[in-house]
Amino acid sequence: MPGRATDDRERSHRDPGAGDEPAAESAPGVHRLYTAALMADVLKAPPAAVRHWARRGLLEPARRAGSIEWFDFSQLVVGRNLARLLAGGLSLREIDAQLAGLGSGDASAAARVADRIVADGRRLSLRAGDKLLAAGGQLHLGFYTAALTAADGTADEPPRVVALGERSPAVDRTASSAADRAVADDVAEILALADDLEAAGEFVEAAEALRAVLQAQGPTAPVLFTLAELLYRSGDLPAARERYYAVIEIDTGHLQARTSLGCVLAELGDHELALAALEGVLRQEPGYADAHWHVAGVLLHLGRAREARHHLGTFLALAPESPWAALARERLDSLS
Repeated sequence: MPGRATDDRERSHRDPGAGDEPAAESAPGVHRLYTAALMADVLKAPPAAVRHWARRGLLEPARRAGSIEWFDFSQLVVGRNLARLLAGGLSLREIDAQLAGLGSGDASAAARVADRIVADGRRLSLRAGDKLLAAGGQLHLGFYTAALTAADGTADEPPRVVALGERSPAVDRTASSAADRAVADDVAEILALADDLEAAGEFVEAAEALRAVLQAQGPTAPVLFTLAELLYRSGDLPAARERYYAVIEIDTGHLQARTSLGCVLAELGDHELALAALEGVLRQEPGYADAHWHVAGVLLHLGRAREARHHLGTFLALAPESPWAALARERLDSLS
């Protein structure tokens, strides 16, 4: 499901997918696009990272429908370079801060040329031909740059780079744990901290950070949804279910929360309620691939194989390059 982790337990129920040809034709705008959940799995990055990059503007959706965002292949390429930096040991907030220094104070500008960025430990530089530029445009000396590992692809001319005049208010470069509450009034910072904690697998600490946000600004659908996702990933399904309900009470059109609620209800054994929730999502957004995948799973559990085949086919038509396309084809073959 969108924004969802994909360990083996989750994969059985909640991985995103796509659907059959008629549905794909009725929703051409989402054919071969990637939801946030699918992006996370293709990139092998934490779902929190993809949510964070989208919220910070580092990833730009090609299409939106309410709470759902779809990304095209160009954004997948940007995400692959961001995921490379994350896998290299940088935190999400460190990536934000250093990209801002390489992009005239605008991290999203640097993200668009992320294939030129190379990392040496925790320092990022921008490749310009055979030279490497630090934040502010300073040229690294040869003995330093020789040790760097180049990213895939280079370019002849770099964009103009200038040093930041001051620290971005959304980034506290010294904060490293949930104990850093000196900036508790800065909601953007606490959200970034929660993303880092979630990406590191610290679900309980990330949930506490989000509760601090809720206390500071009151309940909002995006924060409640992220908290519900964390509760799900930590294994507290009843608590996650209640938080998803709370999201829908605030935003009745939050299709991600409705989809997630359907998945949790199915895992709790309420398959008829789960099916009703997921079918309601598809009535509003028939091109939402993730929901087709989950509906198929619930229908198979209920013994309604013929209907499940339809949704598996829709899954494949909408997201033929999904990591679970092979599994969908296997299931279709087994139902023949």
